[in-house]
Amino acid sequence: MNKYRLYRLICKNADLKDERHPLIDKNRFMKFLMVFYWLYFAAILLFMGVVMAIGMKNSYNGVAAFHVFDGGMLYLLIIDFWLRFGLQETPAQRAQPYALLPVRRSFLMHTYLIRSGLAWGNLYWWFLLVPFGLITITVPLGWVAFFGWLLGWWLLCIANGFFYLFCRALILKHLAWTLLPAAIHGALLAIMLVPDKNPLDMPSTLLMYSFLKWDFLPFLCVGILILLLYKANFTLQMGMVHAEIGKKEDKEIKHATQFNFLNRYGKLGEYLKLEVKQRMRNKTVKMSFYVGIGFMVMFSVIMYFTDIYDNLDFMRSFICLYNYIVLGMMTLITIMCYEGNYIDGLMSRRESILQLLTAKYYFNVLLLFIPPIILLPLMIIGKMSVWMNVGYFFFTAGVIYPAFFQMAVYNNNTLPMNTKITSKQGNTTQQIFSTVIFFLPLGLERAATALLGEPWGYILLAVLGLAGIATHRLWLRNVYQRFMARRYKNMEGFRASRNS
Repeated sequence: MNKYRLYRLICKNADLKDERHPLIDKNRFMKFLMVFYWLYFAAILLFMGVVMAIGMKNSYNGVAAFHVFDGGMLYLLIIDFWLRFGLQETPAQRAQPYALLPVRRSFLMHTYLIRSGLAWGNLYWWFLLVPFGLITITVPLGWVAFFGWLLGWWLLCIANGFFYLFCRALILKHLAWTLLPAAIHGALLAIMLVPDKNPLDMPSTLLMYSFLKWDFLPFLCVGILILLLYKANFTLQMGMVHAEIGKKEDKEIKHATQFNFLNRYGKLGEYLKLEVKQRMRNKTVKMSFYVGIGFMVMFSVIMYFTDIYDNLDFMRSFICLYNYIVLGMMTLITIMCYEGNYIDGLMSRRESILQLLTAKYYFNVLLLFIPPIILLPLMIIGKMSVWMNVGYFFFTAGVIYPAFFQMAVYNNNTLPMNTKITSKQGNTTQQIFSTVIFFLPLGLERAATALLGEPWGYILLAVLGLAGIATHRLWLRNVYQRFMARRYKNMEGFRASRNS
């Protein structure tokens, strides 16, 4: 088989892998929901493109609208970079199924890097760019200029995607590498926001105008940048995949914390120990926990030291809810998936699953005391409402967490606890469910505060949460009973996906 046919076969298998995921293939509603979200956000971008083009046309003292838009080029690229987390896998994560086949890993890496560069996701911003460019560029400058401008944006998105893949691979290796993109983007934002006039406005405008005029030099420079990032990704991910598939052993733990104070709670205490040790010892779970804390601190610091959210009530609600929900969302949306590694042992004792679920709930409720500590400076200076924190604290514990626990009934795919580069990262169903659960409380909070006023709207959220907390034994037993009714089907899924 020649390389071209092998490339086509690998691409076909990758597409079939996404299309034939068991939870999507058997659930037509999930397919509908995925298409709906894709079209919904595309429609939002189309609307923004038209509105921005019309609004900018005569609003900046004769400056062309596309010049104004291009001056904020870096803002769009920064947003594009951080939106890729959770939506785009690294090539190394897709190479694992071929590890034992007679296919060269270098060829696999080239295949997936090329697919990443030519992915349709790099064109998604065209829903914003095309209507904007049609209105602001084609009329004064013509179609040739419009296509050059679009091509320049596409090449920048490809370069941004390769930079994301490089950073993502480093972050999967060690969480401290999150500081690399955070420092670069933080420095760029400081340069653009702190001075009265953005010094990067004119260079960005000139670069995009050069694309528009089809100048050769900027296309050459961006092409060289893409090749350098491509080579950096290839070298980094080849080395990391080789080290991980080789199963290099970690050093032996010399000191183990026993948490003897939990012994007084019997079996429940043992499962509480399990929750703590998962976050201390297992790489995947520990990294998720640290990432959650890192984003909580980042959003809070941005809000504390800048005034960009001072007049945006929705963003204040978003940041507050995010701080309360993120730690639970990272583990509860995949509840029982990590336990799939040892589900047979859990099922050997009567009602051990009920005690495990109870311990998980208690532990995640205890984690809810972390966000108020992080948000305390914002509450002191008046940028964050105390009532909002009280409302979201109880609403998360009593309404959002019970919704997440429903996934315990349906999750049946095992997730590895220590593999980081080639590990499975959950499935589309879990991602869609987490998105829905995340945005529904924001709508409820906005409606409640609009109808009842600020304090009473948050009090309503707290009352709903207290009802869920008071009845936690009832709904936990209900989840347990439904899980046991599906136990054989779930265990079959856990076993089948354990080594896949």
